[in-house]
Amino acid sequence: MKTFNWKSEVQSNILALKLLGLWPKGDETYKRNSYTLYASFCFFVLNCGHNFFQTVNIYFILDDLEAFTSSIFVTLSCVGTILKCYGLIQNMENLKQLFVTITGEIFQPKGEKQQKLVEPSVKFWSRIYLLFRITCYFTAFFWSTYPILDKSFRVRRLPFLSWYPYNVKVSPFYEFTYMYQVVSIWYIVAASLNIDCLIAALNMFIGAQCDILCDDLRNLVATNGKELKEKLVRCVIHHKAILSLAEKSNKFYNWIVLFQFFTSAVSLGFSMFQLTIVVPLSSEFYSFICYATSMIVEIFIYCWFGNEVEIKSSIIPYAAFQSTWVGLPTEIQKILITFTLRTQRPIKMSALNLFYLSLDTFKSILRTSWSYFTVLHQANST
Repeated sequence: MKTFNWKSEVQSNILALKLLGLWPKGDETYKRNSYTLYASFCFFVLNCGHNFFQTVNIYFILDDLEAFTSSIFVTLSCVGTILKCYGLIQNMENLKQLFVTITGEIFQPKGEKQQKLVEPSVKFWSRIYLLFRITCYFTAFFWSTYPILDKSFRVRRLPFLSWYPYNVKVSPFYEFTYMYQVVSIWYIVAASLNIDCLIAALNMFIGAQCDILCDDLRNLVATNGKELKEKLVRCVIHHKAILSLAEKSNKFYNWIVLFQFFTSAVSLGFSMFQLTIVVPLSSEFYSFICYATSMIVEIFIYCWFGNEVEIKSSIIPYAAFQSTWVGLPTEIQKILITFTLRTQRPIKMSALNLFYLSLDTFKSILRTSWSYFTVLHQANST
């Protein structure tokens, strides 16, 4: 049977990361070459540089609630992207090894039936990835063009409130700065969404492995006791490999998810507040609509696939019980009982064990965002 290539299922995601300087070729890490130089330029000049100028500007607008809220949520998102890129680069070697591990024999679907079993998860991830790209790129488009669409470029307005050590109202500095902001925000948006979807893909892989293990357990049959014991032991080894994959994946994105949940709650609340003070149906209004939508999709991606891991891993002991265990030799029954007891605790993906990636967390973040919006709206009304 042809080997199932898990990595090829997320090839478009990996290709995008390569173009952004965030995925060296093959199974290599960063070396002293032109690609590393390109990656350094993108990270420091486009990502960190853009965020630095925005952060400095916040100091000068602390007393202006409208200007502050219109700037802080974008700045927080950019800071989050810096953390994501740093975490990805820092853990590149381990991440590449994870993808090598996933292609191992233990993680391979056994037959066409199991391949069809994992296809719905892969297809759902692909659709979510497409939806997330659309919302993010629409957001970047409106951010990049609203000074042009609402004619404010005539008074030398930039897409983002930032401080620069020169007069941006004068040509050609205005045009140069405008292009710098546009290129930077498109890079930041693309980097953020592709890292988010890579993390979702890891969780999708873990959930799919739980599906394969459950199918193996339900169909645990053999012609003799020795063969049956070998199949059961293989299931035990597979479960241990899934736990190891989940632990290493969670270790990679622990801090990323923690900061993402915090910034998402704050940014979503601030963007909803901005919708109440900008001109309705203006290009800036649509940019906030797209941004809020993309933030909701982003939180949903983390929570949905993390929730799927928990649900699918909780089914494993039931799948073991559904096997033809009645009449098996005592030794095999003891192994099966021990395995069932050890799989009682589901796999929970978390952010430093403070927040679990679940739909309950998704609802909590939305409620928190609404609370921030209510406070800001009341403060602005007084």
